Amino acid sequence: MTQIDLKKLGAHRTRTFGLPPAKRLSSPSQALTFVNARGFVYFWPIKGIDLPSLWTAVAGNRPVADKHDDPGHITWGWKDDALDKKIWYYGKILRGKATMISLEIAPYFYALSENYGSPEEDYLIAYHEGRLTQASKQVYETLLDNGSLNTLDLRKMAKLSNAKDSEFNKALEQLQRDFKILPVGVAQAGAWKYAHIYEIVTRHYPDLSELARAIKESQARAKLLELYFNMVGAAQLRDVNKLFGWGNEVVKKAVGKLVENGTLVMAEHPKSAGEWVGIKDVRK
Repeated sequence: MTQIDLKKLGAHRTRTFGLPPAKRLSSPSQALTFVNARGFVYFWPIKGIDLPSLWTAVAGNRPVADKHDDPGHITWGWKDDALDKKIWYYGKILRGKATMISLEIAPYFYALSENYGSPEEDYLIAYHEGRLTQASKQVYETLLDNGSLNTLDLRKMAKLSNAKDSEFNKALEQLQRDFKILPVGVAQAGAWKYAHIYEIVTRHYPDLSELARAIKESQARAKLLELYFNMVGAAQLRDVNKLFGWGNEVVKKAVGKLVENGTLVMAEHPKSAGEWVGIKDVRK
């Protein structure tokens, strides 16, 4: 079986993650190019997940700083300023963490969501099938009836003021992961004078559902997997499922098809047991 060349793998990730000797990103336009070239990235690194992040490409391969005046936190301003610009898709998507997706690739993600093009009905189907919590239903209906709202007004109008913070935050996360709502701006509200403004996805991106309609699930998974492996070079199936959450059997079938057509190759990792899959460029 093919073996992974660790030097090639390291060099590949250095390039795709934007690590030295590559120049660090220093402007919003460079950030947009970074996202578009990869298809999707994390806003900042997530422990236990190998994926490029805007933070790492700007601040280097180091933990996210607690200090607000850390130079790396310039990314916050870039992200917030872009929320209403529609230059990329931003929300808590992969594993419920802040994800930036190029507009070209967003329809592939949407094609895998439990949405069928009817924002007034899709959420009710999800709710009746037990895939949407009561709190999520209330949040979604509030936005559907009232338009975009900041988190303080949204919580109040959704009648969740007395609910636990975790219940409200989980509702926001669930609705974002399923591509039903997304942050579209920042309001000077609350004690910190900072609150995200949320809106229904199909209102903010009215063409997204139609663009996704022509994409089959198998095509969507293949596209996202190709982008993922082009970024990380090599990974195990469990890593794929950990990121996308598709389930072991679905991941095995989707990756298997890419191996069959020669896009990916099965490989052995010289220092890690288990079945690995990678792109041809990182093999010996």
